Amino acid sequence: MTTEAAIKRCEPEAEVTLAERTRDRRAYRPNVDIIEQSDELLVLADVPGVKPDDVDIQYEQGLLTIHGKVGPRQDEPNTNWLLGEYGVGDFYRTFKIGEGIDAAKIRAELKNGVLELHLSKAEAAKPRKIVVTTE
Repeated sequence: MTTEAAIKRCEPEAEVTLAERTRDRRAYRPNVDIIEQSDELLVLADVPGVKPDDVDIQYEQGLLTIHGKVGPRQDEPNTNWLLGEYGVGDFYRTFKIGEGIDAAKIRAELKNGVLELHLSKAEAAKPRKIVVTTE
């Protein structure tokens, strides 16, 4: 069903039109692994600091969009920073995935800063064994 060519990253210059940014905050591209299993595609995305209520996942016409919001972790005006490397902002990724996904069965879990998306394959897209009989 799925090959490397069937899952495409949607970059700004691609055919997908990205929404205009209305916030004055950074947007990060989380690292993502996509694994094909016999009955589903498993998407693993690193989204540290994102809370379950701050994740928005959309799947429409073969387009998967992951958007997560991360707010400040400290009381910024009253924090005496010695080192501040960890950014605050939004996570955003979009992928074009084949139509062989059963959208009603998509489920998501957030564990230790890793978002797990389970994209169940539609029955028509699952491999099946053909039995050969003799006459």
